[in-house]
Amino acid sequence: MDMSCFPIFILLFLFPFSKSDDQLTQGKPLSPGDILISKDGVFALGFFSPANSNKSLYVGIWFYNIPESSRAIVWVANRDNPATTASPAALAISVKSDLVLSDSGGHTLWMTKNNVTADEDARASAVLLDTGNLVLRSPNGTVIWQSFDHPTDTILPGMRFLLSYKGRVMGRLVAWKGPDDPSVGDFSFGLDPDLGMQIVTWHGAKLYCRISVWNGASVSGGTYPGNSSSVVYQTIVNTGDRFYLMYSISDDSPYARIMLDYTGTMSLLTWNSYSSSWIATSERPSGGYGVYGSCGPFGYSDFTGATPTCQCLDGFEPDPMNSSRVCRRVEALKCGSKNHFLRLSGMKVPDRFLHIRNRSFDQCAAECSRNCSCTAYAYANLSSAGTLGDQTRCLVWTGELVDTWKTNNYGENLYIRLGDSPAVHKNSNLVKILPPVVACLLLLTCIALVWKWVRRKKEIKKKLMLRYLSASSELGGKNSDFPFVSFEDIVAATDNFSDSNMLGMGGFGKVYKGILEDDKEVAIKRLGSGSGQDNTRKDVLDWLTRFKIIKGVARGLLYLHQDSRLTIIHRDLKASNILLDNEMNPKISDFGMARIFGGNQQQGNTIRVVGTYGYMSPEYVMGGAFSVKSDIYSFGVLLLEIVSGLKISSPQLIMNFPNLTTYAWRLWEGGNAMELVDSTIAGSCPIHEVLRCIHVGLLCVQHHSDARPLMSSVVFMLENEIALLPEPEQPAY
Repeated sequence: MDMSCFPIFILLFLFPFSKSDDQLTQGKPLSPGDILISKDGVFALGFFSPANSNKSLYVGIWFYNIPESSRAIVWVANRDNPATTASPAALAISVKSDLVLSDSGGHTLWMTKNNVTADEDARASAVLLDTGNLVLRSPNGTVIWQSFDHPTDTILPGMRFLLSYKGRVMGRLVAWKGPDDPSVGDFSFGLDPDLGMQIVTWHGAKLYCRISVWNGASVSGGTYPGNSSSVVYQTIVNTGDRFYLMYSISDDSPYARIMLDYTGTMSLLTWNSYSSSWIATSERPSGGYGVYGSCGPFGYSDFTGATPTCQCLDGFEPDPMNSSRVCRRVEALKCGSKNHFLRLSGMKVPDRFLHIRNRSFDQCAAECSRNCSCTAYAYANLSSAGTLGDQTRCLVWTGELVDTWKTNNYGENLYIRLGDSPAVHKNSNLVKILPPVVACLLLLTCIALVWKWVRRKKEIKKKLMLRYLSASSELGGKNSDFPFVSFEDIVAATDNFSDSNMLGMGGFGKVYKGILEDDKEVAIKRLGSGSGQDNTRKDVLDWLTRFKIIKGVARGLLYLHQDSRLTIIHRDLKASNILLDNEMNPKISDFGMARIFGGNQQQGNTIRVVGTYGYMSPEYVMGGAFSVKSDIYSFGVLLLEIVSGLKISSPQLIMNFPNLTTYAWRLWEGGNAMELVDSTIAGSCPIHEVLRCIHVGLLCVQHHSDARPLMSSVVFMLENEIALLPEPEQPAY
């Protein structure tokens, strides 16, 4: 990715470093050339000069434990009042427990203004944490002031960016003036004061880009891909008094930051240690797309492909009479006639909406249906009550739909109002023109043909399903499951382990020749009493290890599907293709059946279906269609196997359940999901964690591929306990 839009600010230090502590105390000011370094060397605080001005001095915080040429500034104290090299400055803690930056002439360039009396906190100190937060504390540990409460142009993981407090909109994130000018710039980021539900960026006083729309829940959010080893979580939290935005990263992730640059672009940047550079994994706006209203009325910015594009909403088309980006209706709305609503998924809802509280889905739809000027509606079930006591949220639009996005990372269903299609009118006119008798004959003929076609399709599908459920091995091979033979049959086959049938001695016991009832000759080893081998000696993985394997496989699939340069579809994910090292870290193996997608390819088809019965998705078995959702189905089966300790077609399943997915669904539907858990770990595993895994597994094995979550969502749901999970649909089989 071209990084020209994300300049790295060259730090020009005027003197050799003389201080490397992480704390600033009273009586020991920080001067140019001094530096504070956080405990683990992640961040540093000191004086710096932008590349184009070695005479202006600023106090800032930057990433320290990376090459100096890539150290990005994340916070600036005196951005509008720089010191100069002609009048050296110093940062100190005053007797009133304020952080004060002043020059040699005694002029105050910047201070915190904490209004704390000298007697109360006479020995306050400041410490730079490994999170990048500069914290001013009293001797008893009370936080007097912290830089996380006063960000400049950057949000760091763990920072709570306060959007509003008790209904009053708080400060904004403000970009730099230019690539080498830290002063207050033209672009800012914060809460829209008019609606109170939108997080936006402004260019001056003009709305520039709507970043996110809050759904009203106490906690809501989404995920963004970081890189091959990380996922970034965005969370919007409303506690009633405080409304804040927060970003966090998955365990063992590299450095990450959210930055509003001087061009007005809000970027998620993650550190790539291989290229020693910052990589932008998400940008809004991007390439001109995402700027407020950039795709015109009834158009939307599509961010689901390799590059953003402008598209018209379904039911609309580009206006050939207008050279600008304008979409018009294919069929005009007629008040009083029967219109219908089309659901669009994964959408950032348009601007200029009316918020209606506490409506059911049907009531929300009715609000729009009975208003001739209503063009769309959106509904959200908040699962738990929002901070205003709402259980649901209903939005309706009248007039044009402006500034809509479609994205893979987050979004919701938008229902747009459409008129009757032209085809309906043509058919209606045709019926009026043709004699009623001919119309009836044609209708009966069509019904008969459709009925015959549907019946034949059902018969073919039923045969394929029965064939699928009756097998449990590789396609093209024989059934690999061993028959179950009772001990009584073994005794009869070996003539009660007669010495005349003994073939020899093997490891841990004797080997006998036996003849089963179907005249098959078999060799049977009988373990000796001193062998130390029996069914109680097998190793049973505890829940922590199983959960570690589940998350590890999910991370591996996330890399194959999303973070590698090309999309890789494994097509044969199963338990035997998961290798474990000495520390039980999983590795996905056997890529002999894998397929690689390049460019914008999302799905492939084949007439030669290969894979393992039980793990293959319905669309792959029936039609040969495969995509990332095929691997997600296989992962869901594998997850249920790990939780239950059963195979997909295990004979230990209760009768009338053809496989594990059906068994799991019935237990879940009946509220008895814990009965699925392996009895060896049922008493020692966290119930909420196991139930979340079963929930995610059922989401992954849903019949329709569109309903299955992407791996980025799966990883987020597994690693984030506050994530809200949708209800699963019934599996295909």
